[in-house]
Amino acid sequence: MSDRRKLWVHAARVASVASLVVVACYTLCAIGLGIFVTHRLTGEVDARIQAGLSQAGRLSLHATSTRPDQAPLDSVDLDDAPIFYWYVPAHGHVEALTVGAPRLPGRTWSAGPLTRHVGAATFRFAAVPRSNGWLVAGQNITEVGRVQSALLVPEVLFGLLLALATFVGSLLVALRASAPLELVRRRQAEFTADASHELRTPLSVVEAEVDLALRRKREPKEYEAVLRRIAGESRRLRRIVDDLLWLARADSGVDADVEDEVADVAAVVASCVERFEAVAARDALSLGFAFEGSGTGLVKAPPELVDRLAGVLVDNACKYAGSRGTVSVVVRSTPARVTLRVDDSGPGIPPEQRAEVFDRFHRATPMGTGSGLGLAIADSVVRMTGGAWSIQDSPLGGARMEVSWKRWAESDELGVPCRQRGGEREDSSTAPETAPRGARRGGGEREDSSTAPETAPRGARRLTRT
Repeated sequence: MSDRRKLWVHAARVASVASLVVVACYTLCAIGLGIFVTHRLTGEVDARIQAGLSQAGRLSLHATSTRPDQAPLDSVDLDDAPIFYWYVPAHGHVEALTVGAPRLPGRTWSAGPLTRHVGAATFRFAAVPRSNGWLVAGQNITEVGRVQSALLVPEVLFGLLLALATFVGSLLVALRASAPLELVRRRQAEFTADASHELRTPLSVVEAEVDLALRRKREPKEYEAVLRRIAGESRRLRRIVDDLLWLARADSGVDADVEDEVADVAAVVASCVERFEAVAARDALSLGFAFEGSGTGLVKAPPELVDRLAGVLVDNACKYAGSRGTVSVVVRSTPARVTLRVDDSGPGIPPEQRAEVFDRFHRATPMGTGSGLGLAIADSVVRMTGGAWSIQDSPLGGARMEVSWKRWAESDELGVPCRQRGGEREDSSTAPETAPRGARRGGGEREDSSTAPETAPRGARRLTRT
């Protein structure tokens, strides 16, 4: 069974259960309504009959010519069914006191109201003792049954429409609610398959190198070359595992508290660009950094995350700018926003690929040798720090990757002074290593940025609450 069919079957089951529950509740409500209407109408009839019997002293026991809709009882409403009266002596013949009264069924009477069938009609009776007998009053309540029947038809039709509407609505809601879950399941399966493939590649290389090395005796230099290749694949495997672990921690929200740290984006990015100067010199790249605007480029984010983001973007730009290409890194500060912009002279990112550049292991071309996790990590950093992405065509001919944050000022936090971590900027010898790894772009996977030296970001600040 296909995934789409399974989704529809599951949604139909959910809709069926919801429809059954709604129909059951509606049926109970309809039954309750019918009982309430019947009780209400019967109660009104009982009240009218009791009101008539309370005036029984005005009624002649031999007024057989009295019409049921006239005096002696003037309380009868012309719009209501007439009330008939009978006198039932203790021993003797039942005497009808109103014209047109049907034949009263023989029975022993009591003071309580009761319902009896008289021919094809249904009557409601009540009796009071009088002159060694019973004065009986009765009213035809066949209309009450007709009211119930009249209510039954619209209730059934409305119930069917309600069941249909509930099923269709529940089916649509179930499909819409299941779609994100199905998308997550599908992406999880794809991610697992891609991760398995990425992890299997270096392992296969290591296994092949070892098998070839053991087939025959070799010179020490040959063994040394094999060990170097194995070490390279091991480092690549470790970087993939580290990136996957970082993404897993980011997805789970571990270490996601960024409220107590402030980073100077300009200082952090400048430090990052310095690390890539050796890479630019090796590939004959023109790598430049500039700061635009006035004041400081402070944002509320851990400097380690900003450094990792900048490393991914700069590494991507250097990889795809090509030999003798150009990479421009700019930090722009305005009164409201701080923006990091990286331009390169590479092939750029086609518009149709921009929606997928942040997917893990997404590759549009077979270019590059990285793990394909760089921009996924960068996107996690941007989301964790409250930034916003912008991907455009660069004036240099390649891609422009731009991230902006809300600018932080000390006046934004009353009573929360900003100081540099440890009272001064951190020295790179004591700061943790934060070089980005595994960056890639929608035009193809990005290679690892391990060629840039790992140093701690500058411009790190932490908030101290007082």
